[in-house]
Amino acid sequence: MIKESNLSLETAAFREVVGAGDYYLGKVSAGQICRILDLEGNQAADTLFYCVDDPSERYSATDTIREQHNVYLTAGSVLRSNKNRAMLEIVADTCGRHDTLGGACATESNTVRYDLEKRCMHACRDSWMLAIAEKPEYGLSKRDITHNINFFMNVPVTEEGGLSFADGISAPGKYVELKALVDVYVLISNCPQLNNPCNAYNPTPIEYLVWNA
Repeated sequence: MIKESNLSLETAAFREVVGAGDYYLGKVSAGQICRILDLEGNQAADTLFYCVDDPSERYSATDTIREQHNVYLTAGSVLRSNKNRAMLEIVADTCGRHDTLGGACATESNTVRYDLEKRCMHACRDSWMLAIAEKPEYGLSKRDITHNINFFMNVPVTEEGGLSFADGISAPGKYVELKALVDVYVLISNCPQLNNPCNAYNPTPIEYLVWNA
């Protein structure tokens, strides 16, 4: 569902451009709204969310899909934790659909899906591992890298029940906004993938913004 935001860029409390293949890790307090902005179009933002009071409680694709009866996310979707607690709500979305099933690229999956020579290519899991290594104050470890959301990524479910990685449905300036319902950590990998259409084979920057309650 397409729903425009009424927030102004000039009133944002925080803004940061995340380069292609880079990561962002930060906190959003309950009541704040964060926006992930696709600056140039067809850029996948692989994102994880954790509860600040206990990072072992984190976004769960299983609980979210079950409760909303839909494998895709858009305005009105509530992201739930592995304890079935509401963590965030999508309050605006100009893309219209976001993937919960495709997972994140890794050196192992690049090898299986594409070619042995692709194994050493930069992947989202590399970016997440770098984030938790460079920012130990967040208390995250390798075991915390679990279900993620692929914002802006188009992964249709086939009639046979499989997944296909298709051309993106985003465009320059498209965005998704989420309101934090509890204090959360946000960990984004701005996907460096070069092997499928999720980035139009050309990774580009995104922008991350936060508005106060």
